[in-house]
Amino acid sequence: MEDPEGGAKPQFDGASAAGRKDGKKSRRRKGKRGGQSRNAAHPASHEPSGGAGQPARPMEDAAGNPARKRKRRRRGGHSAAQGGSPHPHAMEQTQAVGNAARSEGESAPSRRNRRKHRGKRGLQGRPLTAAKPSSPQQESRAEETARISVPRETQNGAAAGRKGRQDSHPGFQGDRQAGDYTWPEELYAALDLGTNNCRLLIAQPTRPGQFRVVDAFSRIVRLGEGLAASGRLSDEAMERAIEALRICASKLRNREIRRMRLIATEACRQAVNGEEFLSRVVAETGLELEIIDRETEARLAVSGCSSLVGRETRSVVLFDIGGGSSEIAVIRIGDNRFSRLANHITHWTSLPVGVVTLSERHGGRDVTPEVFEGMVREVEGMLVSFDCPEIEIAQTGDFHLIGTSGTVTTLAGVHLDLPRYDRRRVDGIWLSDDEVSAMQAKLLSWDFESRAANPCIGPDRADLVLAGCAILEAIRRRWPSPRMRVADRGLREGLLTDMMADDGVWRRNRNRRGQRAR
Repeated sequence: MEDPEGGAKPQFDGASAAGRKDGKKSRRRKGKRGGQSRNAAHPASHEPSGGAGQPARPMEDAAGNPARKRKRRRRGGHSAAQGGSPHPHAMEQTQAVGNAARSEGESAPSRRNRRKHRGKRGLQGRPLTAAKPSSPQQESRAEETARISVPRETQNGAAAGRKGRQDSHPGFQGDRQAGDYTWPEELYAALDLGTNNCRLLIAQPTRPGQFRVVDAFSRIVRLGEGLAASGRLSDEAMERAIEALRICASKLRNREIRRMRLIATEACRQAVNGEEFLSRVVAETGLELEIIDRETEARLAVSGCSSLVGRETRSVVLFDIGGGSSEIAVIRIGDNRFSRLANHITHWTSLPVGVVTLSERHGGRDVTPEVFEGMVREVEGMLVSFDCPEIEIAQTGDFHLIGTSGTVTTLAGVHLDLPRYDRRRVDGIWLSDDEVSAMQAKLLSWDFESRAANPCIGPDRADLVLAGCAILEAIRRRWPSPRMRVADRGLREGLLTDMMADDGVWRRNRNRRGQRAR
């Protein structure tokens, strides 16, 4: 039987032959070249691993023994040198696959790199695979990080946002595995009870300015239904809202929340029984909601969309078309950009009109072009009183609109002709002025049944979407822009961003990573 240990062996420990200037061979190599293994076929036998007088090393079977595998790597030098001494810059590494050995060429830089990162490799030099999520739920949570917190231009579509890729962070080290940094279990919660929807987000901070969604809830409750006519919240609307809030309370009780903020907006601001309703919410669900003012609502909408404003942008008009009110913020960014985009708001307004109130006044089921134009003129009349300097629109693309509401996300979904609404494809998308006009004309040409049958609209929004388009059209006429960016985010994301920034969690995480990297 041929000696499996025959031939010259490269040095993997001690002084390397590459560092010897006098051409001398190590004593170990001389002994190996001159000696023969006596019992190589027997796993329990011993063979000399060096010159005379050195202790013998045990030889065991090839199944999983580290020592034997190291020797297999050394054996690659025999084929490279054709029975002679290996060239110091042409050493090879052999990988064992089952019981067979295969020689592969390896350059000196790659050999040094292997030694440098030996702690992150297996016995055969193969990189260790990253840990996979233990459940589909964890994978979906990781996907939510990119969808909410990463600007669309950095995602390269939905694929780049999968599994919370670490390379979206500017300080990511390419050689580090995805699980190198363990983020603290600090959960934050944000709840937004609006005129039309009840929404909840529970998230965990990750990389600076970003977070991973742990749990979410959204339901159309139409709390402001009939509010414009009666000035009160109806019993049916309050029952729908409380039922949704019970689900939110259950989700919050099941987790250890570091900090939460629960807000109510226009419906509770306008209703004469708004405070009475919130007292009932505390008694029946245990949740204490605060009614925020319109300025706070505008600033939160800006905070939630800050990552969608590029560095080249100098002016932005951001609008949030809600169920009972519509917030508009004019943002001007100079040479020095603050960490919080809301600090760049120069003018803002809150129009006392939303998709619910406007559709109730003009009708939302059967909307003719004349009815649509009447809704647009009503909103235009409200914008006349908004004292705001004109924005000079340059051709360099430094000004655009940002819309954060169900109206603009619906337009984007219809534009993409999605078989079902997909937030990953909608959030951050750009629409040109002509595309927005085409989508509004298409929706106006559909009857109520056609709008309800569209998967991106549905029966719950079929009577509201054209009222939202009328508000959008009035804003576009006041601030003409060649393009508009769609944001599927809003007050909840703004609440989470502000709470995490106030607590300094991203600063602490950055320091923690720096300590581990040393």
